[in-house]
Amino acid sequence: MPPKYSLIVPIYNEEETILEMYHRVAAVMDQLDGAAELILINDGSRDCSLSLLRDLHQKDPRVCYISLARNFGHQIAVTAGLNFVRGQAVIILDADLQDPPELIPHLIEKWQQGYQVVYAQRTQRRKESWLKRLPAYVFYRLLRRLADVDIPPDTGDFCLMDRRVVDILNAMPERNRYIRGLRSWAGLQQTSIRFERDPRFAGEVKYTFRKSLSLAANGLVSFSRLPLRLSTYVGLAAAVAAILMAVLVLYWRIVSPSSPLTGFATIMIAIFFLGAVQLVSIGILGEYVGRIYEEVKGRPLYVLSEMGGFTEELPIYKR
Repeated sequence: MPPKYSLIVPIYNEEETILEMYHRVAAVMDQLDGAAELILINDGSRDCSLSLLRDLHQKDPRVCYISLARNFGHQIAVTAGLNFVRGQAVIILDADLQDPPELIPHLIEKWQQGYQVVYAQRTQRRKESWLKRLPAYVFYRLLRRLADVDIPPDTGDFCLMDRRVVDILNAMPERNRYIRGLRSWAGLQQTSIRFERDPRFAGEVKYTFRKSLSLAANGLVSFSRLPLRLSTYVGLAAAVAAILMAVLVLYWRIVSPSSPLTGFATIMIAIFFLGAVQLVSIGILGEYVGRIYEEVKGRPLYVLSEMGGFTEELPIYKR
């Protein structure tokens, strides 16, 4: 019989946290009202993470693992887990224990009440500097205002999804995945539970500022066309400003020929301003064109190198 619950944990160089994460998750699984499986996705780790996953699979038959051929990224690793889950309720959490496994029964309680998506919403980020909290606060609220769908603020991938929602996500062909946006796009009955996010248990932060910025840009471009419109609006405003500047320069040239406002500096300011507007607009357009380029290539989302705990024949890649 397939398990009732499936837990997905993406892993990238987490040898210092895997055992503690397993013990805490296993303690929660023991208390659930049905069978559960723990699917660990090795996202091209360079440390001893994969060997630890093999050992856990040998000791506990509830543990399954998938090893990707290289590092494909956090969102693709989660997608790989979603492709292979067998449970009716699917929980996603991170291996660094910033998402407390002890909250899983509360997510399940909401699911049993009829909700099909239950996401964990952060009320506080413990031991995180304001340099990280402030950009995250601004981004989530900016995304909610600009996105075409209502993406709740202060939420990550830590959530529970009903099997129906997982099937919807698996049917989506897009390659630039933003899981928290895709689950909001699916609609259906959604709710939240609030929690205080714990600091990382051990090891180094895997989501660096550059990766966080890339994920933020991916979420914004994937769920909003406003940046394209914004570049158009800025271009129109620059055109109006250029016309006004031309009129003013002509007026100053006639009325006050010796005025410094008609000199070389004014022309250079106008050129730099218009050039900046053009480059920003081209950059925004390039972000969307780049995503079209990625989609039309049709490459697999990921390639598998090894797996354990799955009895059926599985492909080595996923489109």
